[in-house]
Amino acid sequence: MKLDDWVQSVLDEVESVLQGWVPAEAPAGLGEAMRYGVLDGGKRLRPLLVMAACEAVDGQREAALRAAVAVELIHAYSLVHDDLPCMDNDVLRRGKPTVHVRYGEAQAMLAGDAMQALAFEVLTPPQGTVEPALQARLCGLLARAAGHAGMAGGQAIDLASVGCKLDEAALRDMHRRKTGALLQASVVMGAACGHPPADALAALADYGAALGLAFQVVDDILDVTQESHTLGKTAGKDLHDNKPTYVSVLGLEAARRHALELRDQARAALARSGLASTARLAALADKVVDRDC
Repeated sequence: MKLDDWVQSVLDEVESVLQGWVPAEAPAGLGEAMRYGVLDGGKRLRPLLVMAACEAVDGQREAALRAAVAVELIHAYSLVHDDLPCMDNDVLRRGKPTVHVRYGEAQAMLAGDAMQALAFEVLTPPQGTVEPALQARLCGLLARAAGHAGMAGGQAIDLASVGCKLDEAALRDMHRRKTGALLQASVVMGAACGHPPADALAALADYGAALGLAFQVVDDILDVTQESHTLGKTAGKDLHDNKPTYVSVLGLEAARRHALELRDQARAALARSGLASTARLAALADKVVDRDC
């Protein structure tokens, strides 16, 4: 299957599963706010990485699909909370008003909380379709990527860094946590659905780390080179909020070169894995660096 056809098939499947698993009937309008925050929008890069990594190791597809949906729920909840006035105070996400603008701050907070909980519910099906040891492994990987050592910790550093000058090492550490941890976890969770050799799993983790950082470098570049209608979110907001970025620390051209270097590191890690079916992972690395939104 051609890459674009494969991408569309995964996107369609993930969207269908999300439609079925994110409950419209949650009380007092909560389900509506949850569905608004996660359905019909976004690049779905994290689910694509989960499914591509699972295929690379010939893993269990049912477990991988659940992992893909769970990662997207965690990502969506983080965006809902990040957009709140107490955090980034943004009014546009995925080309539409943010959840708190549409439903109010309290409902947005609850919608994010409920999506986070739902992610782990999805990973632990009662029917026995995913063996308990794998359920526990996937839950652990996702929790560590989303928590204090990963995404939440990175967001804390981000908030504390407003108006501060960070060097490249400190900036890399912040984004390795805030953005990179969940992208890397997406790859490792997909691989965990199979039984790759330890050296192959380590190489896939290195691929995920390089790709995760490349994604953020490109995000910083797009923030100063694209318009809001293209990005689907407020352009230039990092500069306006006086946040350190790869562009402010390295400069625009150096940031572009660094994104290409990270893409090459990701590809080298795939080559080092010794796995035969990594073409889709390699193509996803290209898409991350070549994107315009």
